Amino acid sequence: MNTVTPVKEPFSAMEMYMAAVRMVPAMAGLVGNAMTKRVKKQTIERIMLAVTEVNGCEVCSYAHTKMALKAGLSQEEINAMLSASGEHVPEDEAVAIFFAQHYAESKGKPDRASYERFMDTYGKKEGRAMLDAIQMMMYANITGLPISALLARFRKKPYAKSTLIREIVMILLTPVVTILAIPHAIINAITFRRRLRFSAYEPE
Repeated sequence: MNTVTPVKEPFSAMEMYMAAVRMVPAMAGLVGNAMTKRVKKQTIERIMLAVTEVNGCEVCSYAHTKMALKAGLSQEEINAMLSASGEHVPEDEAVAIFFAQHYAESKGKPDRASYERFMDTYGKKEGRAMLDAIQMMMYANITGLPISALLARFRKKPYAKSTLIREIVMILLTPVVTILAIPHAIINAITFRRRLRFSAYEPE
């Protein structure tokens, strides 16, 4: 039986929970950006594809390929993003794409210097909209990866670092974890707690 080796270690239930906490305001932010168009839809899709490429979620890659095509990206651009190629990345989006990849590689705990460069480059409002896209995609990837792994198992190509039990448990946990994360996200919003953990976390 052939195996498919995932890009990184599987995400934990706690990592799923924290991604869900960040997803709640990120979703609201993306809805707001869709109305204000502060950040172009094509840029949002490129950022999301960059995150998905790092995390290796097949389900998300399939879904966002369709969304990116509807947003106006060419198949060549999409293929380049999903293969980590630097081609077709607009110069003014390079820092955002780099930060999105770094955020995914660090499992949502980027280093402070990278974050500050990212925010300095785009400013608070535009940077926040891009961060919303990153955090929304992280949640989608973390919840989509167990489904991708299960589908790969059905194709007799199970992930090397996954088990059937783990995949089923994580899929079943997704709605529970998401519901539990909502009040946490609301409390964070009320108390103005940071939506980001750095590699060496410092509270707001």
